[in-house]
Amino acid sequence: MKIKAILLKTNNHIALLPIRIGVGASMAAHGAQKLFGWFGGYGLEGTGQFFAENLGLKPGLLMAALAGGAEFFGGLLLLIGWLTRVAGLSLAGTMAIAIITTYNGVFFAQNGGIEYPLMLLLVCLTFVIAGGGAYSVDRKLSQG
Repeated sequence: MKIKAILLKTNNHIALLPIRIGVGASMAAHGAQKLFGWFGGYGLEGTGQFFAENLGLKPGLLMAALAGGAEFFGGLLLLIGWLTRVAGLSLAGTMAIAIITTYNGVFFAQNGGIEYPLMLLLVCLTFVIAGGGAYSVDRKLSQG
């Protein structure tokens, strides 16, 4: 099977659409906080400093750029449903690192636990498995 078919193949089911749009918008906004300081974020410098000093992710600026880039661009790709599997894998990896580095021993989100990033990780893995679904660029490209 060609790589294009593997990456783009998806069904025409509409169930993934609201999840793809919601998670894509949320992830893009989180990435914009890290990269640009939008939506009350600290931007690349501030996030990089936090990553290095509080999470032990060094070099902090590079790690912040990678996390912010994965979230921002991966979120945008989910929004339009283009390269959905690649975006999902990138975002799932980012959430796995977030869980490992910041959420120790607590489950529920209101206590600073892994609940929220774990749900995002699982949803993004769903996109890796299923693709973009109906009304996605992937669907359109896989037909032609």
